[in-house]
Amino acid sequence: MQIYGKISTFILLPDGILNTQLKFRYAMSVYTTIEENELRDFLANYQVGELDSYQGISDGIENTNYFVNTRSGRYVLTIFEHHSFEEMQYYLNLMHHLADHKVPSANPVADTQGNYLSHFKNKPIALVERLDGGSIIETTVDHCAQLGTAMGKMHAAGLSFEMRQVNPRGPAWCQQTAQQVMQKLTAAEQSTLDEEVHYQKEKRHAELPRGVIHGDLFRDNALWFNDNFSGIIDFYYSCDDILLYDLAVATNDWCCNSSASLNKEKVTALLTNYNQHRKLTDNEQEYWPAMLRAGALRFWLSRLYDKHFPREGELVHTKDPDEFKAILFDRIQNSGRYQNYWL
Repeated sequence: MQIYGKISTFILLPDGILNTQLKFRYAMSVYTTIEENELRDFLANYQVGELDSYQGISDGIENTNYFVNTRSGRYVLTIFEHHSFEEMQYYLNLMHHLADHKVPSANPVADTQGNYLSHFKNKPIALVERLDGGSIIETTVDHCAQLGTAMGKMHAAGLSFEMRQVNPRGPAWCQQTAQQVMQKLTAAEQSTLDEEVHYQKEKRHAELPRGVIHGDLFRDNALWFNDNFSGIIDFYYSCDDILLYDLAVATNDWCCNSSASLNKEKVTALLTNYNQHRKLTDNEQEYWPAMLRAGALRFWLSRLYDKHFPREGELVHTKDPDEFKAILFDRIQNSGRYQNYWL
């Protein structure tokens, strides 16, 4: 069994040798530290067996996450840093709904009282089943096809979910955040940002099919086992919004070339397999370029905000906003061409 010290400091391997290379691999955002005795007390409320080990998760910047291994299984423990207890009821009930409808996704674990949520240091905390596999860095056409199938199943199953949640990173948030970061940008960046925010005021309120979206389905929020899709994780930006926007967010990450342009074969594979489970409409093709731009704008803004207004944390992992600046600029310049990146 591996023995873990304070995981942001070191990881002790079975032979007792301190592996300093792994320190960087497991560097993570830690805002709320949970000690071993506190974790054991928490797990006592669940029928999951005794704690074997736990370690921090390197991906993700919004919440505090740990892998937790017990005598009976493997789990992910999340302490939610910005969501209220009421908000988390939506996310965890949605996750259970999707898993119950055979969508490949992580299922929350109920405690002995039947609750998915409890409190830790005045913050919501939950235990979720850990899926097999890990995230990928490089994508293939087949990866994109499998993702399209999973997203089609997710959107179709979400239509029967009765709870509702407004998008916390929707158009209003984009407008507000743009004002906050504007003075941190160059004149050219300010001009592009201002024009895009005004452009999206109409497009993001278009009459398009709506339902439950993931909102953050990047490569690090999907797991693979032997090149087979294992499941979707981290539903903590899920909400009700335009379904095409969710596809655009995923496409901007999964189907992107190193030059920031889109790979047409990957886009077509993703959308074609998605279409087998939730039929896309002609009207959605008309708005496809605008949604690609909307997805790029949202993540450029969030990364700009995290860069210029960082939160305090034990270790904070931030992502480069220039990546999504390049993606947004490409989507703007190639809007006409990308309308034909379709079924």
